[in-house]
Amino acid sequence: MKTTAFAPMLSIGTNVTDISFYEKAFSAVEVRRFSNDDGTIHVSELMIGDAMFHLHEDAYNGRYYSPHKHNGTTVTIGLFVEDVQAVFDQAIAAGAELISPVKDYEYEMRQGELRDPFGHLWQIQKDLRK
Repeated sequence: MKTTAFAPMLSIGTNVTDISFYEKAFSAVEVRRFSNDDGTIHVSELMIGDAMFHLHEDAYNGRYYSPHKHNGTTVTIGLFVEDVQAVFDQAIAAGAELISPVKDYEYEMRQGELRDPFGHLWQIQKDLRK
């Protein structure tokens, strides 16, 4: 049976060699990497559990720019986990910036929002109905 998957590509700027934030914050595992001649990251493919995402350096073609180039981002990545507070605290300890603390909402979601060191917004969450 085929399944549908969603794999966002996050731009991280240029001259980046250290993406260990994602390993420390979300226990991400790097599956593969394409490096530039100088050792900086061109593309990195990572997994958080069964969820894949890519990191891509800013590109000259005008399509890929990190949030820092635009003073923010228009996308928030929702990461569903079992223990929202534990993952949230782990991400903060790894260097994320707190945007809004974890709390339970009337629409039956437990959520907290943070910004990673590359400027991407993450909403760590759990559906309380499940």
